[in-house]
Amino acid sequence: MSLSLSNQQLVPEPGSNGGAGGQRGDQQGGRAERPEGRGALSAEGGAAAAGEAAPASERRRRRSDDPITALHYQLSTTRSEANLDVVVLVDDSGCLVAGAGAWPACEELAAYAPLLANPDAVQSAAVGSRIAALTAEVEVQSLAVAGGEVLLCGRGGTAERGASIARAAAGCLRILRAAA
Repeated sequence: MSLSLSNQQLVPEPGSNGGAGGQRGDQQGGRAERPEGRGALSAEGGAAAAGEAAPASERRRRRSDDPITALHYQLSTTRSEANLDVVVLVDDSGCLVAGAGAWPACEELAAYAPLLANPDAVQSAAVGSRIAALTAEVEVQSLAVAGGEVLLCGRGGTAERGASIARAAAGCLRILRAAA
């Protein structure tokens, strides 16, 4: 069946069998594509749009021109590769910018991230005990972007999660700098 997106709904294209199946935007081979514009997935070199395979050297399977979507893709890939429960990018006040994982866990980690990065700022015993519990299973990396600071924070996985967070930090910086 051939599908196209129209107003964010699953719409069979003319000439398709009209049957249900797949998720919104799923194409053969597991690639999701959207029409060009804000949030659109780019066709690497135009080849995918013409039905040809993407270049063999292309490591990214999903791309977006929208910075928030691109950040989500970056964090989602990191979460999967590092077997993390959750990974978030937050501003210095703990507001969630992008995340991957269960939403309540993303919100919790986002709220605690500034305190995990600066445990001396904790003024409550209850918050301090939660920070202490999270510290063993969390990796936090501070990123300087356009005169401000954002925090990349991942929870779960193995003790080697630091290398995955470092790779994700480089990707997030690239995305944020391109958007600035």
